[in-house]
Parts: sequence; structure tokens; C-alpha cells
Amino acid sequence: MVAYLARRFVFAVVLVFSVSSAALVLTRLAPGDYADMTAATTGDRAAAEAIRARYGLNRSIGGQYADWLWKAVRFDFGRSMVYDRPVQDLISERAANSAILALSALALATLVGIPLGIVTGSRQRGVAQIVRAASVLLLSMPPLLTSLVLVFLAARTGWLPVGGMFSTEAGAGWEIGDLASHMIVPVLALALPLSAMFERLQAEAMSDTIGRPFVIATIARGVPPARIIWRDALKPALRPVVSVYGLTVGTLLSGSFAVEIITSWPGLGRLMLDALRARDVYLVAGCAAAGSAFLAAGTLLSDAALAVVDPRSTE
Repeated sequence: MVAYLARRFVFAVVLVFSVSSAALVLTRLAPGDYADMTAATTGDRAAAEAIRARYGLNRSIGGQYADWLWKAVRFDFGRSMVYDRPVQDLISERAANSAILALSALALATLVGIPLGIVTGSRQRGVAQIVRAASVLLLSMPPLLTSLVLVFLAARTGWLPVGGMFSTEAGAGWEIGDLASHMIVPVLALALPLSAMFERLQAEAMSDTIGRPFVIATIARGVPPARIIWRDALKPALRPVVSVYGLTVGTLLSGSFAVEIITSWPGLGRLMLDALRARDVYLVAGCAAAGSAFLAAGTLLSDAALAVVDPRSTE
């Protein structure tokens, strides 16, 4: 298992390197740069040339990339042109905000989706049919659409904040409660489709497990159905969900960008959008590296969890 996880770790490092490098090079190859945008806004060509020299935009792509790569291996991702701050500092701040959002959504989706999947996978009628229909509906709605619907409802009802992370008028004593109220819309936008996916995966796995010979034999011995489901069938039925769980963590952390933009949540998504608009090549590369690192870490977590649940998967 150690050798298997070591191979997966090497793959994760290559993934982060490839994605961040591609982001830097492609942003640099696109017409124009941050200095051109500054000149177009201010009309000061001399200032634009000074900016280009300061950030190495007047160098060849190969030279700029080699210099960035040499610094990146030492975790120095350059300086943001828009914010005039080290990229790693901006990434750390915004990644923490994205993590709060994504992990809260993951916890909610897990607590809702997996138990519902166990119930619907072991039953065919009644509430199970309603849950299946709701899951199919939610699966057809991407987080972008879900966030738009929830923002619209929040704006029309006034029950919840429409966007942001804190209210500008919130006092220091109310920050935790204010944060919790602002989290509801983006967390639900991420958690609802994810919980539907967990429910469908768990339901299919539970239904398949209940039909296996060892479960049928247990039923024939007169063991109560609830004990069979929660003691005998649950562990093997968790394998499909565990196999995608870690990957889902990484996808949430790196792929909640659309929800963050719609709900004005100050995470990596908003930061990446600002960097792309301003053609801030170093910040674009840093955001891409952070997103791919989250995805790679999630993949490793998924592989490790699957190896624990099913050691045969590493063979």
C-alpha cells in the first residue's frame, strides 16, 4: 500500500506542476498584459514600461517561466501586480475562506446524502421514491444554477444575506453569527447537488450489497433487517462513496469558483477571476497551483481511504 500511495503522490506533484505551469504560460501568451491594461487606463506609457520591467514582463516567455519555476520550488510564487503583495500570502488568506465553505458543504452533504442513500437503497417505496426524485432533480442542477436560485430567493425574501462573508455593519461580537448567516446560501449551493450524488451512489451500492449471497444468507437466518443493513451491509456498500470522497474534497475546494463569484464569497474563485481580468500572470499561476493542489490532495485522500476500506484496490 505504501508503494501505491507513493506513486499516487508523485502523480499529484506532477499534476500541480503541470497545471500551474500551463496557467502561467497560457496567460503570458495571450495578447496584452497588465502593463498594457495600465497604459490603456492611465495613458502613461512610461509607467507601463516601468511596470513591465519590474515584473519581468519584458523578458521572453522562456526566461520568465524559468525564473518563476526556480522561485516556485522554494514556495515563492512571485508578487501580485494587482494587489502588490506576495502571491503566497493572498493564496493563504483566500484558500482558508474557500476551505471554510467547501468543508462545511462536504460535511452537510455527507450527513444528509449517505444516510438517505442507505435508506433508499434498502427500500423501494414510500419516502424512498420521493428522495430518489429529489436527488435526480438536484443532480440536474449544477452548483452555478443552484447558487443563482438561492441568491434570488434570499434577495426576494430578505431572510438571508445575498452575498459576501461578513456584513459591513456587523460588530466584533457578532462575527461568528454573521459569518454563519452568510455561509448558508453558498454552502447550500454546493451541498445540495453533492448530497444528491452521495445519495445516488450510496443507494446503488446498498441495493447491490443487499442482493449478495452473504447478506441473503444472513436474512435467511432470521437476523433483523436493521441489523443486517447497519452491521453487515454498510461497510462493503461504502466503497463506491469512499472511492470518490477524497476526489470530491479536492473538487469542492478547487471547483467552487462559480459559487464564490455568484455569492461574492472572498475565496480562491474571486481571486482567480480578479487575476484573469487584470492579466496578473503570477497570481493566475498561484491560484491554479492552489486549486490543483487541493484536487491532488483530495485524490490522495480518496486513494488512502479506499485502501483502508478495500485493500485489494491497491494491488
